[in-house]
Amino acid sequence: MITVTETAAEKLRGILEEEGQPGAALRVIVVPNGHGAQYMLALEDETAEDDFVLHDDGVRVITDMESAPLLEGAMIDYSEGLMRSGFVITNPNIAMGGGGCACGGDCGCGASH
Repeated sequence: MITVTETAAEKLRGILEEEGQPGAALRVIVVPNGHGAQYMLALEDETAEDDFVLHDDGVRVITDMESAPLLEGAMIDYSEGLMRSGFVITNPNIAMGGGGCACGGDCGCGASH
């Protein structure tokens, strides 16, 4: 359902270790808006009964029922740059300029906002 690049998986594993939560999952919430979507990312130790596990190849990515259809075919990558580093979501279901992490910097995603 969702692809996590090896770069993103390595970064997520590192963040989980740093946070002392090696078994936690990355929760992705999609909030559609008039210009595409905003993605909220958080680390969670437990999943809810109605959560979907989108990716489980050494790292778990989970989402809620409303966000799951919007993430079909999406890809999570990690980009490091001089001005900004963070997780980048490319989503074929939502028209927006290049995708991106719009987590606001307090989500625990490891991005330098």
